[in-house]
Amino acid sequence: MKKGMILSAALLLSACSSTIDNTWYQLPSGAAPMKVSSSSTTEAQPMLWVQQVTVPDYLAGNGLVYQTSDVKYVIAANNLWASPLDQQLHQTLITNLSKALPGRLVAGTPMGVQHDTLNVTVTGFQGRYDGKAVISGEWTLEHQGRLIKQAFNLALPQNEDGYDALVRTLAAGWQQTAQQIANSTVALN
Repeated sequence: MKKGMILSAALLLSACSSTIDNTWYQLPSGAAPMKVSSSSTTEAQPMLWVQQVTVPDYLAGNGLVYQTSDVKYVIAANNLWASPLDQQLHQTLITNLSKALPGRLVAGTPMGVQHDTLNVTVTGFQGRYDGKAVISGEWTLEHQGRLIKQAFNLALPQNEDGYDALVRTLAAGWQQTAQQIANSTVALN
């Protein structure tokens, strides 16, 4: 009887001491940031300042978000963003816009007096119960005193199961959103 209690206690203690490993995710960036060789080049190029990318509170935490029904969301406890999501979205947007707009200087800080200003509000950036990744929100571009505002709403199918595939699909949708912004920016000039 004592041996059984000791064995049970040992199993219980070993179960309590085991830890679940966290997995950290970073959005992949598809392009290298654009390099500027001199200050005279900076002044000659039209400049786009990506002022901010904001996310709602439920996306601002560390955990990746998964929508389990039309009204229910789960925030992962062990599948986490390696850095704050708004920062990752901001940096990858700058990288993707730099690639899509080779004649423009795209930066996270204003450079010079003349520049367009871009602000993005992300309202959805999660996996969904039907196997799709949702990327939604709106962006506002200030161009020569005019404001242009446009919504985006993507639901992309995941090619595989799991968080790795989800992050890759979300990144592809974010890249599509950057291309939409770039196309609208080019159309203004």
